[in-house]
Amino acid sequence: MSELSDIAPAFVKMAHEIVWCSAATIDKSQRPRSRVLHPIWEWDDKTLQGWIATVPTPLKRSHINHSPYISLNYWSPNQDTCVAECKVRWYRDDETRQRIWDLFKHAPPPVGYDPAVIPNWHSPGDDDFAVLGLTPWRLRVFPGTVLRGGGGEVLSWSND
Repeated sequence: MSELSDIAPAFVKMAHEIVWCSAATIDKSQRPRSRVLHPIWEWDDKTLQGWIATVPTPLKRSHINHSPYISLNYWSPNQDTCVAECKVRWYRDDETRQRIWDLFKHAPPPVGYDPAVIPNWHSPGDDDFAVLGLTPWRLRVFPGTVLRGGGGEVLSWSND
């Protein structure tokens, strides 16, 4: 099992190259529900924090209120995969919403984009713009080269 400092940079690199991930939450009947989302990750050499800019739909709010956890699975056609199992929290305060809006807007492509391209998102103060904070408790990075016999290393980390 790797240390967070060993896996976080590899995780962020792969996640930011793949960009889109399948995200699963759990409903009140304990059934999983998946959707595709576009997180961005920050690593400061100690803490890994993820962020999702999203519409706070009643379904998403209900799932996260019921179970504040999310599973994020990234996959690319070259078979690179990485997974983040996270505690999730809504952020609706103006300061966080502005910071994450700017983080997405000023990040380099392909992970960066201007949030104003999303319908009904004209500014971080819009009712349809919300931020989910992601605190991982488990990470896995699985380079596709491992499957193809070309070397590489599968990295795993957990804090439980």
